[in-house]
Amino acid sequence: MAARPKTLVAAASPVLIGTGLASFQGFFQPLPALMALVGALLIQIATNLANDYYDFVRGADTAERVGPVRVTQAGLLTPEAVRRAIVVVMVSAVLVGSYLVWVGGWPILWVGVLSLVCAVAYTGGPFPLAYHGLGDLFVFVFFGLVAVAGTYWVQARALPPDVLLAGVGVGALSTAILVVNNLRDIATDTRAGKRTLAVRIGRLATAVQYTLLLVVGVAAPVLGVLVYDWPTVTAAAGLVTAVVWVAPLRTVWGHRDPHELVPALGQTARGVALYGILLAVALAWGLPRLH
Repeated sequence: MAARPKTLVAAASPVLIGTGLASFQGFFQPLPALMALVGALLIQIATNLANDYYDFVRGADTAERVGPVRVTQAGLLTPEAVRRAIVVVMVSAVLVGSYLVWVGGWPILWVGVLSLVCAVAYTGGPFPLAYHGLGDLFVFVFFGLVAVAGTYWVQARALPPDVLLAGVGVGALSTAILVVNNLRDIATDTRAGKRTLAVRIGRLATAVQYTLLLVVGVAAPVLGVLVYDWPTVTAAAGLVTAVVWVAPLRTVWGHRDPHELVPALGQTARGVALYGILLAVALAWGLPRLH
């Protein structure tokens, strides 16, 4: 429960897409791809555990909070147990990362170190990112650009521009998960002094942000086809997921109570999972380029 399995699609989807793109371009390597997936999941779990722990310690998670149970606030685990779990997961991520550094070299080392630091700094440390409105940027960069680029790099040792386009698409959609979460928590975050971007810009602007993120996610594979000669089916894969966004989009714009956003959060996460799977398959099944 503390690991928040439903959120792990934000870590898995960019790895799947990076691997699909590497396969399309003739660079697929199964073991580096698998280890990149494991490493990404571990970093996501570490971030979730740290979020559970630090939000409780800082008073952001209270009995008034809406949404899934937080194990520390609910008393299911002690703060010390959660803190120990953070250490165990981060050590595991370092072990996996050591292999990826061996495969991908120094760039992966710096990416890994920065990812682990930011996993804790998201809600912990002297300048918690989420408390200063930087959580959205963190998710977009690390669960979009960095995750796709890192996955591609450990297989191809290259970084063509269309890798960043793929990262922009899935990063926007992963950020949309956080946006729904923060929209739901505006009232409790405001009282706790947690100045998320949603708290700073308000409900209307947050709904606009959510909408724009979905548009960017759907548009990215279309641009990939038009500009970078991705398989045509890739654009179709992105457009198909637009159907999934209709229900949560209506809720984000029409909700009157924060509780109504709980289903929208799950629907957004499932949409990101579908997007990652369809896009990865569409890319992997395209004819590989010759090098």
